[in-house]
Amino acid sequence: MGTVYVFLAEGFEEIEAISVIDILRRAGINTKTISITGNKIVLGAHAIPVVSENVFEEENFAKAEMLILPGGMPGASGLDAHKGLRELILDFAKANKPLAAICAAPLVYGNLGLLKGKLATCYPGFEKFLEGALLTRENAVVRDGLFITAEGPAAAPAFALEIVTFFAGKEKANEIAKGMLVRN
Repeated sequence: MGTVYVFLAEGFEEIEAISVIDILRRAGINTKTISITGNKIVLGAHAIPVVSENVFEEENFAKAEMLILPGGMPGASGLDAHKGLRELILDFAKANKPLAAICAAPLVYGNLGLLKGKLATCYPGFEKFLEGALLTRENAVVRDGLFITAEGPAAAPAFALEIVTFFAGKEKANEIAKGMLVRN
């Protein structure tokens, strides 16, 4: 399997990035953090500095399996404004590769027109950016084909476990959840 990438912009929601990275790695999914700021150290929304493994401009995404966007503000806006990331996302969509975003970050896919006709969710108040999406509040995490979206910080573990399910199956996701004492 290739690599799953988690992108970090200044002001990202820490729990939505770190818990996802942690859970994916527990499942044995090769996960790498990428800063879009040009610096490896990225400051989260709650002033927690995180050291990414690489910066966008120096990474080769040839073996990328999935792109994951954590939310938080202004992090999600920073992701949306990054031209290289937007191009990479569009290339992924054209190649029918999976994309995931949580909280405010689905706005990036929405602004690119990728969620038209897709079931999706996001942090309340960001629905206006999900142009053409079939918005739902039934579940905190929504998977529609190759898109996985989630509402916000409280949904981060379930979001990560849905990504584990996507790559490694429900049994593996249940094993990870059980080891973490996640209750359904």
